[in-house]
Parts: sequence; C-alpha cells; structure tokens
Amino acid sequence: MATSSDLIPRQRLAELNRLRDLPAWMRLASHLLVIVVSGILWRTDALLWLVRLPALVLSGAALATCFAPLHECCHRTAFRSKATNDAVAWWMGVLSFYNSTFYRRYHQWHHRYTHQPGLDPELDDPVPTGLLSYAVEISGLSWWTGKLQGYGRLLFGDLSALPYLSAESIPQVRRSIRLQFALYGLLLLVSLPGANGFLFWSWLLPLAVGQPFLRVFVLAEHSGCSFSSDGLANTRTTLTIAPVRWLMWNMPFHAEHHLYPSLPFHALPLAHRELAPRLQHLDQGYLAVHRQLLQQLPSLAPVA
Repeated sequence: MATSSDLIPRQRLAELNRLRDLPAWMRLASHLLVIVVSGILWRTDALLWLVRLPALVLSGAALATCFAPLHECCHRTAFRSKATNDAVAWWMGVLSFYNSTFYRRYHQWHHRYTHQPGLDPELDDPVPTGLLSYAVEISGLSWWTGKLQGYGRLLFGDLSALPYLSAESIPQVRRSIRLQFALYGLLLLVSLPGANGFLFWSWLLPLAVGQPFLRVFVLAEHSGCSFSSDGLANTRTTLTIAPVRWLMWNMPFHAEHHLYPSLPFHALPLAHRELAPRLQHLDQGYLAVHRQLLQQLPSLAPVA
C-alpha cells in the first residue's frame, strides 16, 4: 500500500491523525437529527404528500448512510475512546442493518487486500457486468438478499472458513448479531399493538428507499479501478456536493482513506489537497463515475 512519507510528510501526517471528539459528536448528532425530523414529517398524516415523500427519501438516505459512521467508528478514528467508537458503531449498525462486530473484522481484511481478487472479501459479492445486474445492484435488491443470507450464515452456519474471523472472534460475532436481532424482535413486538407498524413504516420502508443512494456511493469506491495492490490505483475519490460528503462522513475521499486508514473523517479533505495530484482515479461527481461504469460493465468483474 502506498503510504510512504513522500505522499504526506510525517509531521503533517501526525497533525492530520489527531483524534478529536467534537467533530464526531457534532456530525453524529446532526445525522440523527435529520433521521428523527424527516421521519416525523414522513409519518405526519396531516402534511401534504408533497412534503411527506421528500421527507421519506431524506429519512431513508440518512438511515442507509448510517453505514458511514459505523464504518468510521469501526476504524476507531471518529472518537478518542475505543469504547465510544465501538458503542456508536454497534448502534449505527442497528440502524443501517449492518453488524459492527462482524463488519470490523471483514473490513480489516478489505483494507489489507483492497480490490485484489481472491483476497478482498468485498469481491466475493457478485459484481454487475450487465445492465440488468447493474439495475438490481443499484436498487438494493442484491444487498437485501445478500444481507439476509449472510446473517443466516453468521447466526447458524459454519464460519471457520472465513479467514478474517478467528476462532476466538466467532462467539463474539454470534453474540453481537443475536443481540441485534433480539432488539429487532422487540421493536417488532412494540410496533404490533394498535397495528402502527413502526418497524416497517419508520425503518424498513425508509431504509429500502434510501439504500439505492448508498449503493451509488459505495459502488463507485473501487469499481473500474485497478485490481493491483497499488493504493493510488485501486481506489477512487469522487468529488461531490457538500450534502453527500456530510451524509457519508467524507468517505467520497476514499482513496485518501485507503492510503491512510488512520486519518479521522474530518482530516480527509485536508489530506486530499496533498494527495490529489497522485491519484489515478479522481472523478467529478457520481453521475460521471456511473456513466463510466456503465460503459465498462463487462470488465468490472475480476478475472478468475
């Protein structure tokens, strides 16, 4: 991985690596506030649909992109405290239908072998190579089916073949996922009295509506990039609008994040200023990225 001092001088890197709690608490509070306010607007029958439908979309996008703080906290770079990072990661996983205990280990392997066929676990998922599979991927359908199958295996299947899960970590992962699904079950029971359908109308439906936004962002991170171990070539940074950078906790600066995973999210724009001239995949906006991907669909899958 290209992390030598010729990219960012050591003293500057030490400054950028400084963890600060305030930016993370502010970003987390504002993210949750958007979910709550837009969720209330969506469920307020007295409002016009002209207001409720945009509120549903915003609520869903904010719920789906809870993946971003989960990701940041799994790196333990959002807050100075390890315990705070782990607790926030777990709850953000509950909201976004990820499990942080599993994802942290899975994601460590992804960083170790970024976009390298046969090694990066992200490449185990089917890659869209045609218009139909691309549409299914962007819709979130393949994500939902993959999540349900994956949770089934994590809850009941044999996990010994997964290289990123040690024998010691498997019981921890199972306990965490069982607790998460027990919480979902409790929310389901609470939503049944009076048939208010809280779990469906306030979480599942918005999350399904918001998932395509996350798919667009995540698919751009490595698709169409090199399958080599070169961090300057195997990951894309996408220059995008401020609301997207806010929702994704600056993860559009993805090449910077992969080159220096220790950087907190609030330092990534500063790192971008120094790294941008060296990046091989630096694109203006997600529409431009996906136009490229649509032209390259047959070549997105790694060669067996």
